Amino acid sequence: MKGTLRAKITGVGAFLPEKIVTNKDLESIIETSDEWIKTRTGIEERRIVDDKTSCSDLGSEAAQRALKMAGITSGEVELIIVATITPDMSWPATACIIQEKIGAHNAAAFDISAGCTGFIYGLAAATQFIQGGMYQKVLVIGSEVLSRIVNWQDRTSCILFGDGAGAVVLEATNGPSGILANYLGSDGQGAHLLKQPAGGTCMPASFKTVEEKLHTIHMNGNEVFKFAVRVMGDASLKVLEMLGISKDEIDLLIPHQANMRIVEAALKRLNLPPEKVIVNLNKFGNMSSASIPVALNHAIEEKRLHQGQKVLMVGFGAGLTWGATLMEW
Repeated sequence: MKGTLRAKITGVGAFLPEKIVTNKDLESIIETSDEWIKTRTGIEERRIVDDKTSCSDLGSEAAQRALKMAGITSGEVELIIVATITPDMSWPATACIIQEKIGAHNAAAFDISAGCTGFIYGLAAATQFIQGGMYQKVLVIGSEVLSRIVNWQDRTSCILFGDGAGAVVLEATNGPSGILANYLGSDGQGAHLLKQPAGGTCMPASFKTVEEKLHTIHMNGNEVFKFAVRVMGDASLKVLEMLGISKDEIDLLIPHQANMRIVEAALKRLNLPPEKVIVNLNKFGNMSSASIPVALNHAIEEKRLHQGQKVLMVGFGAGLTWGATLMEW
């Protein structure tokens, strides 16, 4: 019986802050231009939280919307997995805080830190819990408040990121649809390329770490770009290979929303036409672990998801990490 179980997404939700910061707005803060940002990234604007909103606030709202679509109550949720690099605090887990906020008192809860690949890692973990028969209903949430860890004087990185949250409900099913395969990878040799240096036990908070802005995002943009272009295609092909499925059978691609040139490279590698990809980075920028679930929600709102379609979700991030999920909708 357990071998026939699949994890199926039955609910999707997203929540984004109201405040919009455009490229034009950034021109008054740093030396940049709307044209420069759009040409190099495809980003036109991003959402930014107010001073009172936390990661758990965004995640809770997205989760409640996913639960509503799935038609289940918070009390039925058995496990909550939150992917984030901007938790409310180092501990306890933001998943536990969200558990309390949404009233999911019967659920176990933990966080995943896998950078922008976090949501894919969360899906893979949830799939294993469901296929193993341990849980029937799991919430996977990607929630980020990246504006709090961005160096707003660093014009190479602050233009890229935004805040937001996306969530999915996964339920056990014996039907043909659901998660077909997950593929995960990592390479710690590249850990130094994308990091938040201070705040952990290696470099505890001090006056020096604050003054030197070591609690913000530090990124080797050129190296991360080269890594992303390569690994997005590699991960996509690997998950297809696991199932013996050809590139032609992909109906929809939902990539991590980091840079339009990276997305275009993935399309070229997979030989997919532009109409088969979901892109919303122009409106929201890079929301790390929230990017893919928010894009999935966008696909639903745009009525671009249909029963029986094969959907490929693929991401990359700090760690370095990467991963891909193939599902039948």
